[in-house]
Amino acid sequence: MKKSNSKSRSDCPINYAVELLGDKWSLIVIRDLMFKDKHRYREFLQSKEKIATNILADRLNKLEVNGFITKSVDPDNLKSAIYNLTMKGIELLPTMVEIIKWSAMNDESSALNNNLIAYKGRGTASVIQDIRDKLEDQLVST
Repeated sequence: MKKSNSKSRSDCPINYAVELLGDKWSLIVIRDLMFKDKHRYREFLQSKEKIATNILADRLNKLEVNGFITKSVDPDNLKSAIYNLTMKGIELLPTMVEIIKWSAMNDESSALNNNLIAYKGRGTASVIQDIRDKLEDQLVST
């Protein structure tokens, strides 16, 4: 069952997505979880976009509250957390792949994700399924 966002400006599906993901950093955090296998706070800080610590903490919290990621205790360091995508977050995979493809076609300086380069010549559906399977395996193991 879909949960309604009572604070939404409108019932427009694009507006819903923009309200949850339309800031400068949320999709970067999701990208790092989805394609770069980053799961710890310090790993997100190492991204070349250089997110500030207070912004990162805010975005991780926002993504958790809105059901895109989960936060659990890091078994290797009980003072730290591990972040993983939820099924709601994984469902963004086709959109993220299309954003990557669109950017690669329209920005000469855009770097194509290494995970996607390995799939060159294969269809988008195959790429998405392989990545989805890996992400869903992470769901099961957490």
